[in-house]
Amino acid sequence: MGSIRNVQESDNGSFLGTIRPLDPEEFKRQGRLVIDFLADYYNNVEKYPVRSQVEPGYLKKRMPESAPYDPEPIEEILRDVQKDIVPGITHWQSPSYFAYFPASGSIAGFLGEILGTGFNVVGFNWMSSPAATELESFFMDWLGEIFPRAFRTGFAGHHL
Repeated sequence: MGSIRNVQESDNGSFLGTIRPLDPEEFKRQGRLVIDFLADYYNNVEKYPVRSQVEPGYLKKRMPESAPYDPEPIEEILRDVQKDIVPGITHWQSPSYFAYFPASGSIAGFLGEILGTGFNVVGFNWMSSPAATELESFFMDWLGEIFPRAFRTGFAGHHL
């Protein structure tokens, strides 16, 4: 997926090669693995300590000296995430977590993030993404119906 294949070094030290375009079938395969990984994590989240038990600098001891030269398979990446990253995170979705509330940790939130990332939406203004800007305005106005009028944008046709 977008990785460099057949990399060869030229005489001047730069790299030659072809960029493999996104392969939809490989994207589906790897995406399913990631979704299954996360579903398994949430199915077992209560088994992890809520707060990480690692010491500062723990990850440096587990990382290679330098970045890998070749891409690693997603299966290996997910094993590394389970072994090295999961122990170093606070498990916000744990049923034993009683501090801040995790507003983005839901099926709808995850799938929305996948859609936004998949389209590579850059919604910093209307020109960059009319749909993202207008959808955000509608949503904020809907939210404003629940909360005080100060939250409304007026963009979606509401008169303040």
